[in-house]
Amino acid sequence: MKRIAIFASGSGSNAENIANYFKGNDNVEISLIVANNPQAYVIERAKRLNIPCKVVTKAEFMAADTILDMMKEYQIDLIVLAGFLLLVPEKLINAYPARIVNIHPALLPKHGGKGMYGDRVHRAVVESGDSESGITIHLIDADYDKGTTFFQAKCPVLPTDTPDDVAAKVHALEYEHFPHVIDEILQQLN
Repeated sequence: MKRIAIFASGSGSNAENIANYFKGNDNVEISLIVANNPQAYVIERAKRLNIPCKVVTKAEFMAADTILDMMKEYQIDLIVLAGFLLLVPEKLINAYPARIVNIHPALLPKHGGKGMYGDRVHRAVVESGDSESGITIHLIDADYDKGTTFFQAKCPVLPTDTPDDVAAKVHALEYEHFPHVIDEILQQLN
């Protein structure tokens, strides 16, 4: 049995999509959802999905000991960042080498880095005149959006597209690809 912890900061739609994808899979369990925002809607989704959810402060997260204890308690094999906005501390990265995966709503290395998330990314794509955008699923390291790319999927950006139009296309790619790419990553774990 492989156990996943999903870290999220906002609505949790990707977390729910991932949980539904693995529902009924005897080899994979979404064991825990971790939120850093006590107002995040992902907490409600976790309750509805009957998945344990823990809320941590930024200070607790950055110190990493609380998180590491949680990961051990729930016997976590893979950490999935699904709209999680904090930089993962090096102590956690070192404890889970090549076992922390993130999804970014653009084609990295473009439109990545600190402060580039959500609508900010889609606005940057439109303002730069890019003809395509998409998603990047990557393993993380100590820098925002710099880890090894595992998968990318693209969508066209039309000259008439607004940031909301781009967001809708990118969200569709996230929902389509993120769960099965996580499944592929899990299959490569020992």
